[in-house]
This record gives sequence, C-alpha cells and structure tokens, in this order.
Amino acid sequence: MMNKIITPKFNGYAVSNLLAFVLIGLSKLLLDMRGLNAGIFVFSEFVIVPFLMGIISTWYWKNLQLTGRQLTGYSCINGLIAIALSYIFLKEGSICLLIVSPLLLAFIISGAFAGRAMFRQDNETLNVSVLSLLLLVFVVDSISLHEYKNEVSDQIIINAPVSKVWPLVVEYDRNTDPDKYWLFKAGMPSPVQSTVDGHYVGANRKCIFSNGYTFDEKIVTYDINQNLTFDITRQPRDPEIMGHIDIIRGQFILKDNHNGTTTLIGNSWYKLYVFPTWYYDWWAESITRNVHLRVMDHIKHLSEKK
Repeated sequence: MMNKIITPKFNGYAVSNLLAFVLIGLSKLLLDMRGLNAGIFVFSEFVIVPFLMGIISTWYWKNLQLTGRQLTGYSCINGLIAIALSYIFLKEGSICLLIVSPLLLAFIISGAFAGRAMFRQDNETLNVSVLSLLLLVFVVDSISLHEYKNEVSDQIIINAPVSKVWPLVVEYDRNTDPDKYWLFKAGMPSPVQSTVDGHYVGANRKCIFSNGYTFDEKIVTYDINQNLTFDITRQPRDPEIMGHIDIIRGQFILKDNHNGTTTLIGNSWYKLYVFPTWYYDWWAESITRNVHLRVMDHIKHLSEKK
C-alpha cells in the first residue's frame, strides 16, 4: 500500500522535472540556432514549463485522491525540487532563485489544479489538445524575438550647492552605512564606493560593490556641476546578473535650485534578458532604484556634512 503511494509521488516529481529540463534545453537550442543570446530566459520557461510540470505531475497523482491542500503541498515540493536543481545544474544565484520562486510556484500549482480538472473529465482529445497548444506556445515563444530595454530615474534634494555635490557625484569615499533595502540585507551586493582615473571625457570610472565586484565605466559626458554620464564597459561575471541583465549606461544630472540646494537626478539604462517583463522588470526597477537611492543618499550625507 505504501509503495502504491510513494511510487506515483516520486514519478510525479521526477518526470515533471525531467520534462522541464528537456524543454529548457530545447529552448536554449532554438535560441542558439537563431544566434540569440544564450542567457535569455523566455516567457515560456517561467510560465508554460511550470504549468506543464503541474499538469504532468497531476497525471501521476490522479489516483491518490488528494485534497486541494494536499495537491498544493505536493506542488510546492515539486517547485522547491525544481529550484534546487536549477541551483545545482543551471548555476543560478540564490537571489535570482528567490526572485523567480513565486512565479514558478504559482504556475506549478495552477498547472496541477488544471491537470486535475482535465484528468477528471477523462477526455483524451481535450487533454491532448491542451498539451499540444501549450507546447506550440512554447516553441513559438522560443523562436520569437526578445528585446527589452528600460530606463529608471530617481531624484532627491540635497541641502548643499552644486559646487559641493559635483565632486562627490564623480567619486565618493566608501559607504559604511548599513543597508536598508531588504534584498541587500538578504545578500545582494550593494554599491559602496566609486573611483575615477581622471576628470574628463574618456576617463575610466569604477563602481565598487560590497562583495568586491566592480562595474567598469567610461565617462562619455563631463559637464562640470551639471551632467556626468558614463557607459558600462564591463560588468561582473556573477550568477545573479550574467545573462539576465546588462546595465548599459548611468547618469547623474545636477540642477541648481538657486536657494543653496541641489536637485540630484540619477538615471540608469538596462537591457533585460528574462521574461515575462511584466514580472521581472518590476524587480529590475526596484533593484535599480535602490542602487540609485543608496548612492544618492550617501552623496547627500557627505555633501551636507561638508
């Protein structure tokens, strides 16, 4: 009796995760055949694949008479197995997996309940049609063009004139203040220092993060007391960002308010390689915004202190 329960449970976990890795491998192959970025994770890999995982696992569990709560629990375990396998075999970073986990779990659970409804109907034509449609969407999505860029802008008021703010925009001493953003507290590196080789267009600039990683930058606009713009020439090879996002350009704009204060505006442009953008861009904007604010708050503190 126990074996009759354990075997379907195991098969549900094993086959659904094996299917997921086969489909992700197929997606990468299709992208590679079209000469696209191998680091792209398309919409289907986070929506269609986990949904199919839920359906396939339920086919093995259909005779276990699971309650809704039990099916949800089984599906959560299935999702955690998928996340653990991604960490081991796909070399994904822990913060990335933390971000993706709500999306994966939601669609695995949704697929499981959809599968239970399908198999209760015992309609093979319907079941084959649904699975075929999902696989068709997967293939079409994998061979479609995926291109997404965005800009994030933030601003603060500094109680100091632009002449005091400008030097700290170009470069600033190490920030030892504790992090406020919850992802920084969870282990994501935060910006702590910026250095520059020279004060002119073409000079090299570095943005240093708390774990020692460095973004190499090149100054492309150097308007004293007004505009510092720099292109990112190299970013760290870190599993949290490599293949997922490219930071393209950064910028600081200073506006003299003519009352002894300065409006400091921080802009960043990035290219995203993970989809669906409605989910991942929300995270990318939040992270970029908090990078801005940590740097800008530090500049504010140093400017007002001087």
